[in-house]
Amino acid sequence: MRNGKSIGVVIPARDEEQAIGKVIGDIPDWVDHIVVADNGSRDATSLIARDAGATVVSEPKPGYGGACLAALAALPTTDVIVFIDGDYSDYPEDMADIADPIVNGDVDMVIGSRMLRASDRQWLTPQQRYGNTLAVTLIRLIWGQRFSDLGPFRAVSYDALARLAMADRDFGWTVEMQIKAAKLKLRCVEVPARYRQRIGVSKISGTIKGTVLAGTKILAVIARHAVGRSKNHNSGSH
Repeated sequence: MRNGKSIGVVIPARDEEQAIGKVIGDIPDWVDHIVVADNGSRDATSLIARDAGATVVSEPKPGYGGACLAALAALPTTDVIVFIDGDYSDYPEDMADIADPIVNGDVDMVIGSRMLRASDRQWLTPQQRYGNTLAVTLIRLIWGQRFSDLGPFRAVSYDALARLAMADRDFGWTVEMQIKAAKLKLRCVEVPARYRQRIGVSKISGTIKGTVLAGTKILAVIARHAVGRSKNHNSGSH
């Protein structure tokens, strides 16, 4: 519990046996529930996560959003849900910075931005920085909501998450959440998030194929929602 609010943590993970124990070990002890979604790992990720005290669920079909949805299905009802990656690139001990604005009732969603400080931004690949900038620029131009990052370290209130009706099962999960939050005019804030070189090789930004697929999916999600917005606007003008 954190100031009377229950906190749940969701960690999608795939082949993160070197990092997952460190991530769970650094999560503050005021967190009530930790659920790791093993997204088709071929190593000891599940065993290590379970030994570290997390609930582990299996989502064998690869997909970041699918893993998050599987973890959410197993997470007991909590007031605040925090998402963090299993590669130890984020700093779990900084979770109060991500959760407290929601715990205090000030906002509905918090994005931990890796782009606000040069010391954190340096660990993003050039394609990550470019992709983030393009995506958040499009969100600002189309929906009027300012973000600087699509960072995975984020928190959302239980009620807000229910309203978002998250559906993307792949790389579009984070951008879908931010677009829907903008469309619903949720109270959103960004806070600087410390960031470091991840343990192991990224399945997305670490490969050309992963980078292209992720970038294409993110732009496709933006385009789909933008087209829906245009259709709704046109039908409402008649």
